[in-house]
Amino acid sequence: MLLQQFKIRSAASTLCSESSYGFMVRKSRSLGRPESLQVRASTSGEGTGWLDSASMAFGEVATYVEKKIGEVKDEFSHDVVDYFGTAVIMKKLQMLDLIDRVADIQDDTSELVAGKHVTVQLVSTDIDPHTGKPLMSDEEIFSGWPAFEGAAVQNVVFQLRFTVPRKFGVPGAIIVHNQHPNEFLLISFDLELPDRSSAHYVTDSWVYNTENTDGRIFFRNKAYLPADTPEALKELREKELQALRGDGTGERKPSDRIYDYAVYNDLGSPDEDPKLERPNLGGNEEYPFPRRIRTGRPPAKCNPKYETRKTKKPFYIPRDECFERKKMDDFMADGLRSIVHSASSKISVQVTRKSEFNTVEEIKNLFAAKGKKVGGINNVLPHKTNLPTGNQHPLVFLNEVLTGDFQSADPLLYPLPQILQADDKAWQNNDEFARQFLAGLNPVVIELVTEFPLKSSLDPAEFGDPTSAISEDHVIGELEGLSVQQAVSEKKLFVADYHDAFLPFIARINSQKNRAQYATRALFFLRNDNTLKVLALELVLPRETPDGEKMSRVLTPPNDNSKTDYMWEIAKAHVANNDLIAHQVFSHFTRCHAVTEPVIIAANRQLSKLHPIYQLMVPHFRHTIEVNSTARLNLLPARGTIEEIYTPREYVVQMASAYYRDHWTFDSNALPNDLIKRGMAEPESSAKHGVKLAVEDYPYAADGLEIWDAMKKWNTDYIDIFYEDDNDIQKDIELQKWYTEYRTVGHGDKKDTPGWPELKSKKDLAFIVTTMQWIATAMHAPINFGQYDYAGFMPHHPAITRRLIPDEGTKEWDEFQANPEKFFLSMVSDTDTTTTAMAVFEVVAAHAPNEEYINERSPIWTENKKVQAAFKSYCDKLKDIDQLIQERNADKNLKNRCGVAQLPFQLLRPHSAPGVTAMGIPNSITV
Repeated sequence: MLLQQFKIRSAASTLCSESSYGFMVRKSRSLGRPESLQVRASTSGEGTGWLDSASMAFGEVATYVEKKIGEVKDEFSHDVVDYFGTAVIMKKLQMLDLIDRVADIQDDTSELVAGKHVTVQLVSTDIDPHTGKPLMSDEEIFSGWPAFEGAAVQNVVFQLRFTVPRKFGVPGAIIVHNQHPNEFLLISFDLELPDRSSAHYVTDSWVYNTENTDGRIFFRNKAYLPADTPEALKELREKELQALRGDGTGERKPSDRIYDYAVYNDLGSPDEDPKLERPNLGGNEEYPFPRRIRTGRPPAKCNPKYETRKTKKPFYIPRDECFERKKMDDFMADGLRSIVHSASSKISVQVTRKSEFNTVEEIKNLFAAKGKKVGGINNVLPHKTNLPTGNQHPLVFLNEVLTGDFQSADPLLYPLPQILQADDKAWQNNDEFARQFLAGLNPVVIELVTEFPLKSSLDPAEFGDPTSAISEDHVIGELEGLSVQQAVSEKKLFVADYHDAFLPFIARINSQKNRAQYATRALFFLRNDNTLKVLALELVLPRETPDGEKMSRVLTPPNDNSKTDYMWEIAKAHVANNDLIAHQVFSHFTRCHAVTEPVIIAANRQLSKLHPIYQLMVPHFRHTIEVNSTARLNLLPARGTIEEIYTPREYVVQMASAYYRDHWTFDSNALPNDLIKRGMAEPESSAKHGVKLAVEDYPYAADGLEIWDAMKKWNTDYIDIFYEDDNDIQKDIELQKWYTEYRTVGHGDKKDTPGWPELKSKKDLAFIVTTMQWIATAMHAPINFGQYDYAGFMPHHPAITRRLIPDEGTKEWDEFQANPEKFFLSMVSDTDTTTTAMAVFEVVAAHAPNEEYINERSPIWTENKKVQAAFKSYCDKLKDIDQLIQERNADKNLKNRCGVAQLPFQLLRPHSAPGVTAMGIPNSITV
């Protein structure tokens, strides 16, 4: 009976490896001796079989085993080597930085009482000739599992020893088995090999219970094209992809690692209130949109086409897409500090019932004085190079909260936005207003005027005369001696045109309580000194009857700049409001966040972790699905933050879909193509970047082209390392499936529209991955990280407009005449929505202390020396670009770099300190 137990336990808990000395050798933990060996004699590959209790008495068996061990031990020891592993894990968190005590007790009990362990196995890149399967080591236990630790979770280090045949080579993968009931984070796993070299494995992943699976697979940081994959890893490569794809059915659980697609069918809450119904985005002709990650939640009761929002848990995303501990703690601490900043004003509203600002000065009083540190998000967090190494502070969240605001004199005040720091009246300056379309919050809208008068592309039968009301009479005399047609032909006229994107929605928007908006245009003239001059603003309302005329107002800048002209300020505020909405809905959410999510889904479904393109792209995926899921949960849905603080309210998501339908193409997101499409550049082969800018001093374009070219060269160099020729691209099955799925499923509503490049050559691939990276990095960064400094001061970029320009002879006109400043403030955001927007902008514009920028990657992300050298060249180039941007900002001849507000354009500087800095390009959409 004892021998039977011995054999059963050995078979269940160990794996075999074939000795070249004629014996099958395996370790057995069941005998209670760590180095005990179980053997069988064999000749010419035919073994005598494991000892059978029926053939010998127990004493004979024991004697035989001891004898055989003695015979082979000396020879065996000469044919094996030891590999030494180091694994770092973190146990399950409950909230913030506290260990999940219930889970900890369950795991510790499982370990100490039930004998269930966490183990790891090494997988060679060679096939075992006797079994035809990958050569594998024994499972090694994470021995010394810590039990009943303190309240704060900390990293735990395990040292492991693997005895393997000398021919084992460098393992291409490891397989981790978790018999505990709860998950843990495998932070890292490294091997020290006999020749003193190291092997690193791509982990940083949550490992759930694996008892009903073959274990979790983690590959070494070495890239292989599918056709070049070692035979021993091919099955594991495909098995891992299958696990990530799922079957498209069922509700996803936290332990799932499945990436699949769904439409945006969870933006409304019709079961709660029919008024909260919102249309599905994607999967229909009326509202096309990119796909999001599937959660599989139950359908709404009122209509099965919607997915219910009633859930006690956060929306499902694969666990590894969630914020890691440091990021989550920093994000929550930033949110708490921002709430504290807005607390005094919100409490004041409740106490005094005063919901409106009476003067602009009242808004300025929400901010700390210039140069006064308010801490927290505003540049007081330590730079990550100054963060302690080794184990983190055991209470990271508490440490984050106590860093800054709560040590400062003014924790209730907001940090002063840069737009107010040099001159607190510069925000009203017309030249500064114009400059920011080239170097501000949303520098991707302005376009060249190619015909005058301006004309709409909307259907005249539905929207009336397409001709703009801005006429030659409005601008003549302001063109430095040129006629309008001369100005057009000499490429001197530019426009920020929101007319067509907004007009179809204006009637519906304005039918809502406390909302009033125009569809606007802003016309500019390019002076000889390369600065823009505002010529006219057009404010348009749709016609009220099918045969009526749309109503347009055209306002031109006042001649007297010695005092504030609030009628002009109202007009600018409406244009700025259109711009802020276009920024958030079109430029930010649709063009960056929404189109990047299907890139990530497709990559995880079709590209193995071993694939060089996956390894190239994965830093650009970090945190994005978590950010987008949080947006669906809190920002985008019915009565979410976006609806509350922006003018369109419930029509925001419909506007996003309409923009995607009418304007989005993949190829137009490449910076050179975008500039050419808007007329802001034209192809010129002799030019530095292959294009000539229409406005030479266009900071976003000038700096962006430097980044684009460096990024494209890096990608080209990387691709050349792994692909010999174009034929390799066409034969790469995983690559072709990835791009095809991204186009046909991720963008299924636009899969057949123009703008999709082919993927037949190395050049094609370089363009595709550079465009994807550009969207997630250098397109997103200037749009996101300028939000607080450019829009944090509400009158400069109001998120809401509530009143239209008053007509003479009306009660509103009399109100305006009596107190223009108060009327101006009554037509933009009130105190509550202002401070809410400020809190949002402050959080989303902040860099975390552990932010990873485009010149940074994990030190062990690749073992390939050629890749390492190419990446170093890329980083060196980015360093040069950073210096160039600083030199441009210091050049007084480049007047658009800083402007009247003395707010330098730094949004495309590659790196940043933590906090709100209006600079820095992270590797991915992290907020």
